[in-house]
Amino acid sequence: MQERIKEIVDILNKANIEYYMNDNPFLSDNEYDSLLDELFKLEEKYPQYILPDSPTHKVATKVISEFKKVTHKIPMFSLSDIFNEEEVNNFVKKIKTEYPESEYVCELKMDGLAVSLTYENGVFIKAATRGDGVIGEDITHNVKMIKSLPLRLTKPVDIEVRGEIYMSKKSFNECNEKRSLENLPLFANPRNAAAGSIRQLDSKVAKERNLDIYLYHLPNTPCKTHYETMQYLKELGFPVNPNYKLASGSSDILEYISYWTEHRSELPYEIDGIVLKVNAIAMQNELGFTAKYPKWATAYKFPAEEVITKLSDIIFTVGRTGQITPNAVLDPIKVAGSTVKRATLHNLDYIKAKDLKINDYVYLRKAGDVIPEVVGPVLNRRCGQEKEVVMISNCPICDTKLVKSTSEIDYFCPNKHCPARKIEGLIHFVSRNAMNIDGMGDRLIEDFYNMGIIKNIVDIYYLDQKKEELIELEGFGNKSVANLLISINNSKNNSLERLLFGLGISGIGSKTAKILAKKYENIDNLMNASIEELQQIPDIGLILATSVSNYFDDPANRIIIRELKELGINTNYLGEKVIEDDNFSNKKFGITGTLEFIKRDDLKDIIERYNGQVSTSVSSKTDVVIAGENPGSKYDKAISLNIEIWDEKKIKSILDELEIKY
Repeated sequence: MQERIKEIVDILNKANIEYYMNDNPFLSDNEYDSLLDELFKLEEKYPQYILPDSPTHKVATKVISEFKKVTHKIPMFSLSDIFNEEEVNNFVKKIKTEYPESEYVCELKMDGLAVSLTYENGVFIKAATRGDGVIGEDITHNVKMIKSLPLRLTKPVDIEVRGEIYMSKKSFNECNEKRSLENLPLFANPRNAAAGSIRQLDSKVAKERNLDIYLYHLPNTPCKTHYETMQYLKELGFPVNPNYKLASGSSDILEYISYWTEHRSELPYEIDGIVLKVNAIAMQNELGFTAKYPKWATAYKFPAEEVITKLSDIIFTVGRTGQITPNAVLDPIKVAGSTVKRATLHNLDYIKAKDLKINDYVYLRKAGDVIPEVVGPVLNRRCGQEKEVVMISNCPICDTKLVKSTSEIDYFCPNKHCPARKIEGLIHFVSRNAMNIDGMGDRLIEDFYNMGIIKNIVDIYYLDQKKEELIELEGFGNKSVANLLISINNSKNNSLERLLFGLGISGIGSKTAKILAKKYENIDNLMNASIEELQQIPDIGLILATSVSNYFDDPANRIIIRELKELGINTNYLGEKVIEDDNFSNKKFGITGTLEFIKRDDLKDIIERYNGQVSTSVSSKTDVVIAGENPGSKYDKAISLNIEIWDEKKIKSILDELEIKY
C-alpha cells in the first residue's frame, strides 16, 4: 500500500502543477476526485505511510490557538516607491552611472500579502508573514490550503523563497456575495480579503476563500541573474507570474509600465504597480540596502485614483511637539479600497496654496494608495456658500495662546503640559521604532491618560502594580493584561538608540538617535556632552546639538531619565561599539566600482564601526573615495575635487593592519 499511496500522491501533485501552472489539465475532475478519495481511504487505513506532500493536507483543515512568532533568517525588506517617468529615469540613471551595462527585470506588483516559505529537502515546512521585516507570524496551516502551492518541489533543495498571496477578482466577488447573503460586512478589496483570510486561526476559512500565490524572490539564489532565478523557481514547481520582462534601460521599462497601466484591468487579479529590479545578482549584492529598502529594486506605483467629495469642515489637532495641524473633515467616500473621512492639510500656507475653502467640493486621492490627500478644489462647483479658513489663535485642547514657529509657517501650543502633547508623546514613546511596546495602541494610551492611569512615560513601567485594576477595565482580561505587561517588561532591554528616539527630543529621528548612541555608548555620557562637542559629530549641526543639550539641561527631563534607570530601563548602547582610528574616524567616504574582496555593505559597516561615515554621493565634504574595478562618475568627481582616492590594495592593507576580518 505504501507504493500505491506514493503513486497517487505523485499523480495528483503533477495534476495540480499542470492545472495551476501550465494550464494543461490531464485529469478530468471525476478522475481527480476519484484518486483523491482513494488516497483519503488509504491514508486513513495506513497513517504510517502519509507523505508530507500529500494533497490531502490541502483538504484537511487545522485550527490553531494563536499565531506563533517567526524570526526571518534573512530580513524581508519593503521597496521604495516611485511615481512618475522622471523618477524611473533617475532610478536607472543612478545605477547606470555605476554599472553602465546594467539590465532590469520588470514584474507586475501583486496587490496582496507578502509571505516567506521554507522548504527542507524539497518539502514545504513553514510559511510566515512579513511582519516588521524581521519577525513575522507563522501561517503554515493556512498557506497549505492554497491549491497552486507545491508541497514538494521537483528538486530536494533547502530554500527560503518569498512571494505574494492574493485573491483573484473572481474569488473576491464570490466571497463578498456569500458574505452579503450571511449579512456580514463586505471586504473593501481583494487585498484586505486575502490578508484577513490568511490570518484566520481556522484554516477552513482560508481554504474556502480560494487564495492563490505567486513566488518572485529567492534569497541566496544559485543563479547569476534575477531573470534566471524566476525560471529556476518555475523549474522547482513554483507558480511564477508569467508577465515579467527583461529591460535594458528606461525606454524598455517605461514601455512596460505604459502597457500595463492601460491593460491592468484585463488581469484576473489586482496589481498596484510595477516592480523594477537590477538583473545581475552580483550588482544587487554590491548595491546593497539602505536601512529600509534594497538599492537595487524599487516599485513604480500607478497614479492614484481621484474622487470628488465635500470638505465640510476643518478641525485642528495638536502633535507631541505642540505643532498645530489643520485636518479636513470630509463627507465619507470610498477611495482606493477604503472609506475616507479625514485628511491632513499640514498648515495654513498649504491651505492657501491650494485655495481650499470650507464647503468646497475637492479632489481626493491616496498618496501611494495609503495616505489620503486633498488635491485641490473643484472650482466649477463653487456656489457662494464657501467660507475662508481662519487660523485659530488658541490651543483647541488647553486654550493656551498659540505661537508661530521661527519659519513663520507653523503654529505651536507652547504649553508643555497640554494633554494633547502629553498623549502624542506617549504614543511616540511606545511606537515600533521607539520602545516597541506591543498592545499599547493610540486609543488605549488616550484612555489610560484620561483615566489618570498614565500621565508620563515613567508611569508605563508601574502598570505591573495596577494589574488587578487593568483586568477590571472593559475589553481587558487576564491574558491581554499579561501580554501587555510582558511587552512593557521586554522594552526595558532595548538598546539606547530606541530610548533616545522615544524621548521625542526635537529633531532627533531614529537615524540620528543611533549615531548618538554609538558615539556616547550610554546616556550619562550623552547628557554631559557640550553643544560644541555634539557639533563635531557628522550630520549633527548647531540646531540638533542645541536641541539635545537643551533637553538634557531641563531638570524635569533629568528626573525622568533617573527614574527610568531606577526602574531597570537599559540606557546603554547594545550594538557594536565605535572604535576610534585615524584612517576612518570623523571622515566621510564614497565608494565606487566593483570590490573583489569585500561586499560594499560589509565595508560600509566597518567604516561606520570605526566612526567614519559613508555617503551615496561625492562632494567637497567627502574626505576619501574608495575605488574598485570600473569606477563610475564618483571617481571622476573625486579627481576633479582633488579628493584622496584609495584603491582596493590600499583599503585591504588598512583592514589587514587593523586585523579586521572580511
